[in-house]
Amino acid sequence: MRSLGRASAPHSAFRPPTGRRGGRDQLSFPSPCLSRSPDRPSGYMQRYDAVLVPGGSLRPDGALPPFVLNRLEAAQAWAGEAPIILLSAYTIHRAPPLDPAGYPLLESVAAAQALLARGVPAAQIWVETASLDTIGNAYFARVIHTDPAGLRRLLVVNSEFHMPRTRMIFDWIFGLTPTDPAYTLDYYTVPDQGLTEAGLEARRAKEAARMEDLRCTTPRIISLAALHRWLFTEHRAYAAGTDPRSDAPPAAALES
Repeated sequence: MRSLGRASAPHSAFRPPTGRRGGRDQLSFPSPCLSRSPDRPSGYMQRYDAVLVPGGSLRPDGALPPFVLNRLEAAQAWAGEAPIILLSAYTIHRAPPLDPAGYPLLESVAAAQALLARGVPAAQIWVETASLDTIGNAYFARVIHTDPAGLRRLLVVNSEFHMPRTRMIFDWIFGLTPTDPAYTLDYYTVPDQGLTEAGLEARRAKEAARMEDLRCTTPRIISLAALHRWLFTEHRAYAAGTDPRSDAPPAAALES
């Protein structure tokens, strides 16, 4: 598995694929927010088996925040004909917004609706509606989608504030045995648009604290089976009899 670092400077020659899909022009997405800029030939060639987009919360009215819309734009630009896998049900740290009928609005479903509105074919959009945090994003993406479908070359798109922990988690979970054949992961960072400075600082502090916790957890979990046991017996978001609200971050870190 490759763990790819942030580019030291933007790749000024990079242009993502453009073309016609569903009667609409695909997005031409600029390069300055690349965490890595894979080389591409002048004519677009399929590079990834799938593009994965972790969840980023919904606003109280059910709208996707701007930093999540940035992720979707980038995912559409990079995907070509590959599936776009949208991750997350909702955060465990606050009640989800409800639709007019009183049902919870799910992050990945809202993201799917946004991509459909942009002309992405429904068959290209795969949702994951079981996860409640970033660890769950990676675990359920693997066991529900990429393992069964045999997708091994993956691009993960996320916001700048969330990318360091995302890389730590996805490299860990997609590197757990069994891995035959091995996964190859690339990462693409988009701007933290739409957050206040206070909200952004709170999110960065939360991310740093969670990464410290991960450094204590990951060395003892080296297989997918061990991760499964840990998730459903110890992790507060998934283990029976636990209260995920006991580990809630400050309110500012939930701003969207």
